[in-house]
Amino acid sequence: MGGHHRGPGRDELGRTPRVAWLVLAPIALLTLVATVWLWPTGDVVPDEQGSADQYEGRVSAIERSECTEELTDDVNGCGTATVSLETPEDDPRDEPVDTAEVPLPNGPGAPEVEEGDDVVLILNETPDGESYAIVDHQRGTGLAVLAGAFVLAMVAFGRWRGVSALAGLGVTFLLLLYFVVPAILDGSPPLLVAIVGSAAIMLTVLYLTHGLGATTTVAVLGTLASLTLTGLLSALAVSALHLTGVTDDLSLAVGMTQGVNTEGLLLAGIVIGSLGVLDDVTVTQSATVAELARANPAYGALQLFRAGSRVGRSHIASVVNTIVLAYAGSALPLLILIVANTESLGSVVTDQIIAQEVVRSVVATLGLVAAVPLTTGLAAVVLRARAHPVEQGPPVDQA
Repeated sequence: MGGHHRGPGRDELGRTPRVAWLVLAPIALLTLVATVWLWPTGDVVPDEQGSADQYEGRVSAIERSECTEELTDDVNGCGTATVSLETPEDDPRDEPVDTAEVPLPNGPGAPEVEEGDDVVLILNETPDGESYAIVDHQRGTGLAVLAGAFVLAMVAFGRWRGVSALAGLGVTFLLLLYFVVPAILDGSPPLLVAIVGSAAIMLTVLYLTHGLGATTTVAVLGTLASLTLTGLLSALAVSALHLTGVTDDLSLAVGMTQGVNTEGLLLAGIVIGSLGVLDDVTVTQSATVAELARANPAYGALQLFRAGSRVGRSHIASVVNTIVLAYAGSALPLLILIVANTESLGSVVTDQIIAQEVVRSVVATLGLVAAVPLTTGLAAVVLRARAHPVEQGPPVDQA
């Protein structure tokens, strides 16, 4: 039998080098220690100032009448709706009622109601007694159906990989709802909480979704490095541009009623928002280099880096547009108000609301751009070392 080169197989590329674990293990341990240290110590006390009791009900009848004066925003017209109320177990009312006559809602954002609609009402205490008002539609059933369709699609298309992705999504929500948000409300620095929470999400979700292997470890290290750079750049940009994080009533209310540092909250939002796109890029680059190493056993680390970078540049070109459009879409109502009330384009761009979105987009883009060479170079070195062809001696003639 003649001698030959044995190309890299899946087992070779799948094993993570010991040096990578030596780097990753302290990071994982530090993340765990920081998570325990920052974990909220007490229950979050809801702010009940100005809040009203909410009830659920169904519109059983609508009686319309002629409006005596012009409505500023006519949604349902004038009249009343008869609503059958559901009585909760912890009902605070002294004398619960089964039905209520409420005025039809009108004004900006008012829900459009019809007979048979399931609605949400609030109970207001007035000098003349109690009064109800329809403020929203019930959406529990619709959201449950939508979530079910999402789960079925993921499992049907992704199979076990889809199941692992759903598990990773569940871990993300749990960490956000039970660690990141409560820790910020507990008074911990928002940026530090965001970095620790993002690291915990990444370390858990990436391995859960993509398995224990060299490509995943490379993606984790690349994401960590890029995420750290994103946090530093965002802190520098927010400080240099004197951004406060207060751009609307919602951010103002969070700062005033909950005592949250809104500047830190802005930084935390940039870091967490960048994580989802960063791990997409790093996983893609790591997997691309792995496939190139399998397809081209003769490639060295430099050749793998160059080939992987070409793919990365194409990926970045499309992802950058995605980031900008995502941020612009979320801030579209504010953009409309600013442009409608400002004549100068320069003053529009430098307004704090727009400047904040520009910082989000630019910093996230810089983190992505850095992620490509960092992850590609690391993958080229690590995967080339794991998949180096085995040289054999000259052919041996056999009888």
